[in-house]
Amino acid sequence: MAGYLQELAASWHAGKPRGIYSVCSAHPWVLEAAVEQALEDGAHLLVEATSNQVNHEGGYTGMQPADFRRLVEGIAAAKGLDADRLILGGDHLGPNPWQKQPAAEAMREAEKMVEAYAGAGFTKIHLDASMACGDEQGPLSDETIAERAATLCAVAEQASGHVKPVYVIGTEVPVPGGATESLSHLEPTRREAAAKTLEVHRRVFAERGLEAAWPRCIALVVQPGVEFNHLDVVDYDPAPAAHLTELLHGEPGRIYEAHSTDYQRPEAYKALVQGGFAILKVGPALTFALREALEALERIEAERVAPEQRSRLMETLEQAMLADPRHWKTHYAGDEETVRLLRHYSYSDRVRYYWTVPQVQSAVERLVANLTAAGIPETMLSAHLPGEYIAVRSGVLKAEPKAIAIHRVREAMRPYAAACGA
Repeated sequence: MAGYLQELAASWHAGKPRGIYSVCSAHPWVLEAAVEQALEDGAHLLVEATSNQVNHEGGYTGMQPADFRRLVEGIAAAKGLDADRLILGGDHLGPNPWQKQPAAEAMREAEKMVEAYAGAGFTKIHLDASMACGDEQGPLSDETIAERAATLCAVAEQASGHVKPVYVIGTEVPVPGGATESLSHLEPTRREAAAKTLEVHRRVFAERGLEAAWPRCIALVVQPGVEFNHLDVVDYDPAPAAHLTELLHGEPGRIYEAHSTDYQRPEAYKALVQGGFAILKVGPALTFALREALEALERIEAERVAPEQRSRLMETLEQAMLADPRHWKTHYAGDEETVRLLRHYSYSDRVRYYWTVPQVQSAVERLVANLTAAGIPETMLSAHLPGEYIAVRSGVLKAEPKAIAIHRVREAMRPYAAACGA
């Protein structure tokens, strides 16, 4: 399982770069898509939950780490993916969900969360204590971040079973879920800053008696010059990040983890893997694709089903977002029409927080039932989902609503799979 990630590092340093993409989503259909893609590729599957999504308090999904593990393993088993090809990770594990609290309180909660993840058998843990808390002024020093990362690592070492986790560290960590600011200027992490992060963590881990864990700190999060915000994507350019690749050559057993790689062009993923960014994180792009598929299916429903029987999915979704604005209110700015469009179409896809709302779930179920009963003519599929039309005409996809939505999500995964050597 996690040993495969160590093999990736060894492979890159041996001049045979391979990668793995990390599916950061708790949506069951996205997880089904990921399992199906791994089965087709004969590849390992890395699935991660984020600290605000799944934690010891339930997160916004209502799931604790053990619940998330059961969900993913259940889907994998049902589809026939061998358990030894599934890797479960925890992303941004640190004080992030509690950062408005004083640091001591936030870290106590972070320790409980890491204990829950490690105790549930998660074998890849991103130690992210990079954010300032309620009684602090940021940015934090490398030493403070490393001390907190070591504290969380010690908790994970104690809580884990005989299979010890591998760890990801880093002080220049992109914001979970994409940026909210302008991306007119984005510099890759400086070589000196990345080298200092490694050196400080190496020293602090040794001082804290974590020498056995340090070799399992297999990846460092840096900024390679890849990001997206609500309406724009910064495309990867290998040249400005070449110094980071050079630094990695002097760190045997280590690779980089690239965050916010959603929406990149296919060739960018290949270049990232070649440059040592062997772990590629993807999340919002997958639920963005899911929303696109469901919206297109609703347009077909509008022509196939009587008005009083329709799901009104997008209308229901908008109502749910307006009724509970906490997941988007502080992210989107502008006049009413601008914010309405961002709620629906933003690359950051804050829509993903609302698929578990009961009324939204019911609307999805109604949409699936309506289209299953009415049928989806190939000619209409061609108009609204041309990629899925081609797959249906080729005989590799059934013209069924759920299968179509999952296929759309897999189309967003395929460039990752191709780049990672699947």
